[in-house]
Amino acid sequence: MTAPEFRAGDVVHLTRAASPQFGRPLTVRIIRELTDRHTYHGWTWIEGYELGPGGMALAKRELFVLRAGVRRLVLAPPAQRSIRRGAVGVER
Repeated sequence: MTAPEFRAGDVVHLTRAASPQFGRPLTVRIIRELTDRHTYHGWTWIEGYELGPGGMALAKRELFVLRAGVRRLVLAPPAQRSIRRGAVGVER
């Protein structure tokens, strides 16, 4: 059984289970899976942004990973901002 493809916006946690290169775990927001590159069975290339502790992008990366070792994260949706009527600087 093949793992589903990665999609833009997926957030994943990469550890040594995904590749020996991840001695320090990384959290990555995927831009795309690079499906045009030929790899070993079960491995793939992904392009994405390494995320810092606050969820901000630190660096753009291309990473070679073992699909079975990639852990997908489910993040809470961003908080909705409310717009108050009559607030300064808000057009009606």
